[in-house]
Amino acid sequence: MARPDDSFSEFVRARTHSLLRSAFLLTGDQHLAEDLVQEALARTHRAWGRLEREGNAEAYARKVMYHAQVSFWRRPKVAEVFPGDLPDRSGSTGDQAEVTAQRLVLRRALLTLSPKQRAVIILRYFEDHTEVEAADLMGVSVNTVKTQCARGLAKLRTLVADLRILEPQR
Repeated sequence: MARPDDSFSEFVRARTHSLLRSAFLLTGDQHLAEDLVQEALARTHRAWGRLEREGNAEAYARKVMYHAQVSFWRRPKVAEVFPGDLPDRSGSTGDQAEVTAQRLVLRRALLTLSPKQRAVIILRYFEDHTEVEAADLMGVSVNTVKTQCARGLAKLRTLVADLRILEPQR
């Protein structure tokens, strides 16, 4: 018979990369993402006996992660300033350096969004959640999700003229 710690270790090995990817998109920082995932996994471990039976450990870990991030947003903030302008996008060549630069531009644009807008954009378009699911995960109303999504997309459109930059090259 497998010990609970063995099954939790297997869960951590299997799902940490996916959780880190989502956490990075929420926080915009690799170190903060690692801290967020660590917090989520610690809380998931405390509830593991109940979660393992029901088979919803990843959903629980993600919800803990989103709630922890919302709690972090509510703390007093120090203003961040990103110096510099967006690079000129005319005459793109399609080489790897240009693709990397475009991804960095999009990342910088995402980081200019408010934390709620960024979370809604990630949940809706990266993780493909419905408005209702995103609202439930964030603990806000569906109207808040719609509003934050619309405002975030409008801001992204002004910052990044061509949002198709991450489509696969053909």
